[in-house]
Order: sequence, then C-alpha cells, then structure tokens
Amino acid sequence: MKTMNDEKNCNRNRNHQANATGGAVYGLGLAGAAIYFISHAATFWLGVLGFLKALVWPAILVYELLKMLGA
Repeated sequence: MKTMNDEKNCNRNRNHQANATGGAVYGLGLAGAAIYFISHAATFWLGVLGFLKALVWPAILVYELLKMLGA
C-alpha cells in the first residue's frame, strides 16, 4: 500500500527528471554561443567578452524579443 510520502517522493522524482532536459538544451546553447562569439572576436579581450555574452544569451534573447514586440 502506498503512503502519502511515497506519492510525494514519486512526484518529486518525476519533476526532477523533467527539468534535466532544460539543462542539456541550455548547455548546448552555451557551447554554440561561445563558439560563435569567440570565433568572431578580433582580440583576446573580445573573446573573453564573447564568453561572458555566451553565459547570458537567454537573457539577451528575451530582452531583444520583448523590445521587438514593443512590450
């Protein structure tokens, strides 16, 4: 017979597994953005700036999208 704690643990595990895919997508996006920004850098410091941009690319994307929509 299942107890209330068993159901909570089952739901908690299920939610954890669903969130794992988002981390993989973000990781691939980070790698792609880093390669793009660093490959277009003319100097070492622009490469460092490119890597920092790669870390925050989702925020930049959302900002530009909202600006384009006029929100």
